[in-house]
Amino acid sequence: MTDELTVGVLGAGIMGAAMAGNLVRAGHAVRVWNRSPDKAAATGATVADTPADAVRDADVIITMLYDGATVRDVIGRAAPALRPGAAWLQTTTVGLADTAGLAEVAAEHRVAFYDAPVLGTRQPAEAGQLTVLAAGPQTGRERLTAVFDAIAARVVWLGEDGARGDGTRLKLVANSWVLTVTHGAVEMLALAGALGVDPDRFFAVIEGGPLDMGYLHAKTDLVRQGRLSPASFAVETAEKDARLIVAAGEDHGVRLDVLAAGAERFRRAAAQGHGDEDMAASYHASFVP
Repeated sequence: MTDELTVGVLGAGIMGAAMAGNLVRAGHAVRVWNRSPDKAAATGATVADTPADAVRDADVIITMLYDGATVRDVIGRAAPALRPGAAWLQTTTVGLADTAGLAEVAAEHRVAFYDAPVLGTRQPAEAGQLTVLAAGPQTGRERLTAVFDAIAARVVWLGEDGARGDGTRLKLVANSWVLTVTHGAVEMLALAGALGVDPDRFFAVIEGGPLDMGYLHAKTDLVRQGRLSPASFAVETAEKDARLIVAAGEDHGVRLDVLAAGAERFRRAAAQGHGDEDMAASYHASFVP
């Protein structure tokens, strides 16, 4: 077994809680801080009263929070206890400007910064089967191996400069596809219902062809079977990510009209009371009031 690490986890939402639980089961000393202490306690880790308590003397810090502003706030509260030489895995999906700013905070406190967003939702997170899109210094990566072994099936290294945000860049591109396919799948379902078409006829037509995919069935099944809760990827989080992607495109001269419309669909679904449900609840934004 690998030597035990002390890991401070900031955030115990869907993803952070799963990551912390897997680290505990792997035998590491894990301290978790979350705004709701009950969620932190459910991980089996030691519950920290403050962000500083979670990261004090930690070998590795993981941030899995809502957005860049939240990460900056929480890491700012943890900063006095950061140990110089520790490694910070920043796994929250944030914007490119956020990534650069957070890397500056890490440098100020002599912490090795790794831009490390993840691909995967609740089920792969709980199974320790995430894909990590990582960028950060080569020196020191070996100590991260035990952490990655606990939380991920695959680590894709994208460079040595975490501040450049190569992991975040790839995550935004990947999520642009995920969100677009989700909207397309549930819009198809809404249209089929409105036109009196059995969706199974559509699935039979595309079966085995290039238009068929497991993700299409997974998302439409959630709607058809009324299994939108608990969410694998919540509507409110999906809206946040969609707006990050649209902003990144604009900053680089690309108009993402489909993603912009998709963000609005998520907003409407959340306004209808579906914000905590799986992003397939975009389905409910299909109907004219």
